[in-house]
Amino acid sequence: MFRRTFWFTAGAAAGVWATTKVNRKIKQLTPESLAAQAADKALVAGHKLKDFALDVREGMVRREAELGEALGLEAPVDPDLPVQRHFAVEASEPEAHRTLPRTSRTYNSYNRNEDH
Repeated sequence: MFRRTFWFTAGAAAGVWATTKVNRKIKQLTPESLAAQAADKALVAGHKLKDFALDVREGMVRREAELGEALGLEAPVDPDLPVQRHFAVEASEPEAHRTLPRTSRTYNSYNRNEDH
């Protein structure tokens, strides 16, 4: 009698455990749950990327300061003024409006397929 009661209880407990486990897995695989998991992972990845970018920027500033000291570019500056950047090549003046060269023809052909 005790043997049957033991196995009946063990079977019922295993059934409850398996049903609970299957229901949890089904809830995890619903579209809403999958979307929430993807959003959470995207947020975590975004935070990691932001931390990486901040670390890189900090390293850049540190290395720029080291190079400035090594090259003697450090000079006392008024802290109220913005930082002046040194550029290796100066940019040329941007042209206001560029035009195409004129041809000797007096008419314009708008046919792209026409051979010239």
